[in-house]
Amino acid sequence: MKLAILGAGSWGLALAELLQSPEREVWLWFRRADLADEVGRTRAHPLYLPGLRLNPRVRVTAILEEACAGAETVIFAAPTHGQRAVADRARPLVRDASLLVSAGKGFEPESALTMTEVLAEVLGEEADSKLVALSGPNIAAEVAAHMPTAAVVAATNPEARGLAVQRLAAPSWRVYANDDPRGVEFAGAMKNVIAIAAGVCDGLEVGDNAKAAIITRGLSEMTRLGVRAGANPFTFAGLAGVGDCIVTCISELSRNRTLGERIGRGESPEAAQAETPMVAEGVNASRAALVLARRYQVEIPITQAVHAILFEGTSVADGVRGLMERNLRPELVPEDIGLGSPAEELGNPRLR
Repeated sequence: MKLAILGAGSWGLALAELLQSPEREVWLWFRRADLADEVGRTRAHPLYLPGLRLNPRVRVTAILEEACAGAETVIFAAPTHGQRAVADRARPLVRDASLLVSAGKGFEPESALTMTEVLAEVLGEEADSKLVALSGPNIAAEVAAHMPTAAVVAATNPEARGLAVQRLAAPSWRVYANDDPRGVEFAGAMKNVIAIAAGVCDGLEVGDNAKAAIITRGLSEMTRLGVRAGANPFTFAGLAGVGDCIVTCISELSRNRTLGERIGRGESPEAAQAETPMVAEGVNASRAALVLARRYQVEIPITQAVHAILFEGTSVADGVRGLMERNLRPELVPEDIGLGSPAEELGNPRLR
């Protein structure tokens, strides 16, 4: 079976190393020919995943046609801001693929669409039944090192879910199926924003209680937004929700948590982002999430505070103060899971 991975950032590299096997012909597509040449020669990437030596079975190329030709499974692993352009180029090349996988975790910055929504829009109706969202607690460096973990593949089409579980399985990678791609993708995008907030806690050295509160209340607000957008609330208690949020908020290898930590230590958002060539998806996700929150009339105060620090010139101290001084409220209210007015008018057909 031929499998093409379009996008050779840290996540694309990790997936290529994870999924290579004698039974799979794995191709990894690079946007830049010079990087493809260097990785093909050295089996190491000069910018991402230091220490990784890509298995010789992985074939690298900067020619999109070569990567996609005859591929039965195509994984879109470009950053969220570049997913549409890659899909547009790949559209005539992936029509014969029987499985199309979105590996990006975030919203498209301009439209606030999820990544499978972007792919469906670009690739056309014939792609709808083939689309799957991939997510879960998957730090790229650990996946590339074949450390044991689990993932979730989500699609409305049961045949696509079944194909994804079979084709993406690996000895160190336990794959579960889910029928709620919207919830899986909302969780995957929002956890990056919450991880920036958790990193700020680390940078400020305000203790584990504060970080635990951020993670817990962050899960509450990602659930609230996702459910009002049509997701299943139970998705947020699974691998794409609790699982991915925990690892992204606590791991030293998490780029979003690290970005927040640098900001918490006093670096400007611009300087903190310039420290790494890797994309911290939570930055753009915070913008899109506010658009979605207004659309669905949902309060997401942690995300709002992160956005204010990143884009509005709000100081970290003022951001923390704003969260602590909000009006008191019950921990759990029906609207948090899409029940009760006005959620019944705007919300989730799954819960009617």
